[in-house]
Amino acid sequence: MTPAEVANGVLAGRRRAIGRAISMAESLGPEGREVMRLLHPRAGTAMRVGITGSPGAGKSTLSAAIVRLLRERGLTVAIVSVDPTSPFTRGAVLGDRIRLGDHFLDEGVFIRSMASRGHLGGLAEATGDAMTILDAAGFDVVIVETVGAGQNEVEVQALTHTVVLVLMPGSGDAIQAIKAGVMEIPDVIVINKRDRPGADVLAGEVESALTLVPTDGWLPPVVLTQALDEQGVDDAWGAVERHRANLAASGLANARARDGMRRNLRSLALERLARDLVERA
Repeated sequence: MTPAEVANGVLAGRRRAIGRAISMAESLGPEGREVMRLLHPRAGTAMRVGITGSPGAGKSTLSAAIVRLLRERGLTVAIVSVDPTSPFTRGAVLGDRIRLGDHFLDEGVFIRSMASRGHLGGLAEATGDAMTILDAAGFDVVIVETVGAGQNEVEVQALTHTVVLVLMPGSGDAIQAIKAGVMEIPDVIVINKRDRPGADVLAGEVESALTLVPTDGWLPPVVLTQALDEQGVDDAWGAVERHRANLAASGLANARARDGMRRNLRSLALERLARDLVERA
């Protein structure tokens, strides 16, 4: 298939073409660049949400619960799940799609795993392109689930309208997130596994930490969930919708998109420069 044929297939919502377009984008070759040139002008209508957090916090369980909620409301959903990379195969090794298996046969859901392959920022290099492809394909909501949580994951802000940080009680990672300045990243904070001891205490600590973070008029809400039982998921998604509405009402949506595009382009340029230098060494 030529890039033009692939792009037309994406715009028609054909799943094979969508998968092919993402593979082209991942190859970082001229065909991928041509596909993206054709699709960029047709994207921009999807709601883009980033879900980040340390391993074990329940990101994939929360994602699956959100997908079920959105499908019940008649919305179509695409998920890009970024996995750590096997040092032997260079492939995605966690297979978060297994947790989303209930949705495989649903034509209103598209799931794609991508390997981070050492890319900094918690995302695969072509994640932004994959989200643009899924946006152009007409999905109502595009979710990206990222590897871990850390200061380098500010990259997820560049690709999404709303960032959801998932924490869990009893985890040292949650305290590290507060100390490391990660509180500046999220727009919504979810304390998952709320049945565990210390959930309310952690929520209080997070709320206190948020008072020290500069805001643009939006104070990230802290929502407690039990995603495995789908408890609190309505509240979590409601917080995401309120943040999106706040962006639109404040006029910050376009500014955030422009800033995100600049940061994403800069990140990609540095990544490709580093790769070229390594190849020439």
